[in-house]
Amino acid sequence: MQPRISMITLGVRDIAASVEFYEKGLGFPRLESPPSVAFFKLNGTWLGLYGREALAEDAQVPADGSGFSGFALAHNVSSEKEVDGVVARAVKAGATLTKKPQKVFWGGYSGYFKDPDGHLWEVAHNPFMWVGPTDKPA
Repeated sequence: MQPRISMITLGVRDIAASVEFYEKGLGFPRLESPPSVAFFKLNGTWLGLYGREALAEDAQVPADGSGFSGFALAHNVSSEKEVDGVVARAVKAGATLTKKPQKVFWGGYSGYFKDPDGHLWEVAHNPFMWVGPTDKPA
């Protein structure tokens, strides 16, 4: 198995509302797709949105998940100011702030929000190393 993630698919309650959040709220570039699914091309991977019930059925698992899902999506940026800006943009777009951006124990700076379906996102600045694709500004 090659070490990569080709696509992350999130099960969502309302595709239209989630598309609005990711496309208009966060500015993710949307690809052509049928109405029952939405795809966004990100740098190095794709994000897919699919009905929660349908995704659970496809994976043959119950759709009634609750509480902490055991993972968070992460978006690394180049500065603390950029962390603040991305988190503010997400909240303005309808996200729920779960952790205000702040200095963290490992020496970086990060904050967390939940998208409209409760998927947890961390926005972080790591001053010690760049984490992510090679699109980091010089």
